Amino acid sequence: MKLILILIHVTVCIALILIVLLQRGKGASMGAAFGGSSQTVFGSAGATSFLHKVTAAAAIIFMLTSLGLAFLFGKGMSSSIMKGVSKTQAPATQQTQGPASSGAQKK
Repeated sequence: MKLILILIHVTVCIALILIVLLQRGKGASMGAAFGGSSQTVFGSAGATSFLHKVTAAAAIIFMLTSLGLAFLFGKGMSSSIMKGVSKTQAPATQQTQGPASSGAQKK
C-alpha cells in the first residue's frame, strides 16, 4: 500500500511540474494591457483550458497523496531521548547580581 502511494505521489509530482511548465504565463498579456486592452487582464479569460483542468486535478491528487503518506508514515514508534534519565530534581541555583546592582557597592 505504501509503495503504491509513493509511486502515485512521485508520478503526480513529475506530471504537475511538466504541466505547469507547459502552460503559457499571464505576464505576456499584462504587457499589452497597458496599451489599452485592460479587460483581458482583469476580466473573464473565457473557457478554462484543458491544461488548467489537468493542473487542478493533479494538484488535488498531489494533496491527497501527501495527506495519505503523512498519515501512513506519521504513526511510527514514538521514543523519547529522556528514556534512561532518572527523575531527580535539580538543585535551585541562586541568581548572581548583575552590573546594575554593583554600583550600590562602590566606595
